[in-house]
Amino acid sequence: MTTIIRNSIEEFSEKQFLDLSTSIDSPFMQYQFLHALEKSKSVCIDTGWEPLHFTRERENKITGFIPLYKKYNSNGEFVFDHSWSHALEQARRNYYPKLLSAIPFTPCRGERILGNDEATRVQLVNDVKEYMAAEDIESWHILFPDQKTSSFLKDHNFIERFGCRFVWKNRNFKNFEDFLGIFTARQRKTIKAERKKVFDSKISFKIIESKDITLNDWEVFYKLYCQTYMDRWQKPYLEKDFFKLINPESLSVQPILFFAIQNNEVIGGSLCFKNKDTLFGRHWGSIKNIDCLHFEACYYQGVEYCIKNNLYYFDPGIQGEHKIRRGFEPELSSSFHYFLRDDLRDAVSRFCLKEREGVMQYKKSCEEYTPIKKEYRIKS
Repeated sequence: MTTIIRNSIEEFSEKQFLDLSTSIDSPFMQYQFLHALEKSKSVCIDTGWEPLHFTRERENKITGFIPLYKKYNSNGEFVFDHSWSHALEQARRNYYPKLLSAIPFTPCRGERILGNDEATRVQLVNDVKEYMAAEDIESWHILFPDQKTSSFLKDHNFIERFGCRFVWKNRNFKNFEDFLGIFTARQRKTIKAERKKVFDSKISFKIIESKDITLNDWEVFYKLYCQTYMDRWQKPYLEKDFFKLINPESLSVQPILFFAIQNNEVIGGSLCFKNKDTLFGRHWGSIKNIDCLHFEACYYQGVEYCIKNNLYYFDPGIQGEHKIRRGFEPELSSSFHYFLRDDLRDAVSRFCLKEREGVMQYKKSCEEYTPIKKEYRIKS
């Protein structure tokens, strides 16, 4: 069995990957999703993401896989390490390039180290560490791993860094009105008023799932998506071809479009993905500035969808205290970090330990701020 470094996911086939990944639950840790990112040039050395995937192989079969990128910046990660970069540069050492195992531009939990057995996963991790030493790369970061990967990394000298995210939990709600029953009377009134503003603007919603999404639908959505970046004078992370490339494979990636329609024109919308029990909110945009449309397109439509389709969780993405007032509750999230040299490792370890105190206090404050009645809150 050998370890091979792949500079593109196209260097092995989807079938080879599927032989390994039959148990993958994340819609983002799919061959088609990762391939679309690279093929569209959303992920490439020019955008700061150089593919460097590690695979374990035997007789042309892939037995292990780590999605790995050599990063030349910290864009599109949602875990902020600029202070670490600055500290190392002050010591006249190079923070970049660094190694990153994550799904680009996607701060959602999922598998990060695949292997047919424990020995394969251990060997892959050790091979990456050896590569770091040979190339004098100071750090390796693994973002938003699932619980299985997290437990594995804790045993292999990685530092855990905590953050906070906000999730919605389905308590077997019958409908949206039933969901509103978990709130205080004042917040129920606020949410109803927010939704009324949207529908008083003569806006309706059309939901398009997976195989029913056409290339024209992606054209429409891309216009909306780009507008959110133009409003901030930024270039979009994802290229138009990314959306077109996932469309033929939508049965495995499972995108869902929520289009806001006014006077027969799509004026806003959000893009989500799903697995068997979770809806993941990812991107949104609007060409009109309509009060509360963002809340409706990105939160309330998703909540209604989860209720109707018996999905247990709605994960709308990292950060955003405004989600608390709309039924989303704080949960801890994690990233893991390995450092080549002890001085940086010790400094970051102390930083993360101190930061954890602040994160825990922040989570506690969010729990106290929620308008959800105490008997319905997520138990820590």
